[in-house]
Amino acid sequence: SKNEGRSSMFFLRKGQKLPAWEDALLSGKEPKSLLKRGLCYVSLSLIMKGMTSVPDFLWGLSEVQKLNLSRNRLVMIPPSLGKLDRLAVLNLCGNCLKCLPKEIGLLRHLKVLFVNMNCLTEVPAELSLCRKLEVLSLSHNRISQLPSSFTELTSLRKLNLSNNRFVQIPLCIFALRSLDFLHLGSNRLENIAESVQYLINLQIFIVENNNIRSLPRSLCFITTLELLNIDYNSIQTLPDDLYLLHRLPKIAWNPMDKGLHLSHNPLARPLPEIVEGGLDVLFNYLKDKK
Repeated sequence: SKNEGRSSMFFLRKGQKLPAWEDALLSGKEPKSLLKRGLCYVSLSLIMKGMTSVPDFLWGLSEVQKLNLSRNRLVMIPPSLGKLDRLAVLNLCGNCLKCLPKEIGLLRHLKVLFVNMNCLTEVPAELSLCRKLEVLSLSHNRISQLPSSFTELTSLRKLNLSNNRFVQIPLCIFALRSLDFLHLGSNRLENIAESVQYLINLQIFIVENNNIRSLPRSLCFITTLELLNIDYNSIQTLPDDLYLLHRLPKIAWNPMDKGLHLSHNPLARPLPEIVEGGLDVLFNYLKDKK
């Protein structure tokens, strides 16, 4: 009730001094007054508040569906996160998090999760209980492997694992048949497994800035691909069946463009001059070789 909310706030103010940012946020008001009720979500945004910990009043706002705690200085998220079981969108990017609580698995309505630009070294297996998850960004962390239970995230469509420490693509990813976007750029990948062919709905595949030396033939069977970025690797030859990727519109140079990105590779076959002739010239060359 309103009286209970006010009395609990009074107790906090009397018993201990609130951090300056929290005092400024509430200004004697009820926590619920911070919520914004839009057409789709009940949301709460606490961006760039200088927070080192999450305010306790947040865990009582069970109706919140969209929560933005990005660009603070949070070092941990407590188990109380599980109380916000209506969350659909959670943004934790740009903090100092080293781990996520296993209670994140209680967020059964979660569709979008951003934890990029933190200090994560691992991801809790319980995250795979969020079966409605569609978008997951874990970029710019220190992750080198994923839980095998990630195979259960069958609704996942977009996955960003760039700027981490993966030496190989985790096997569980190849079970995510709904993926249409996969970003593994700026890791330590040395190869792409033949199992990549199981990502039958993949449209955008980015593996730039790794240590990849060759592309598997099976990659050529993902005919849904519209953007393939293999810039800045150690690739010397291209698979002869690459011309099967008929949805690639051109050889692309702008990182945002759809097409085949293959600059800054030590190509020996086909010769760089053929590549410079454009995608049609390249694909015709590969067809003629067969």
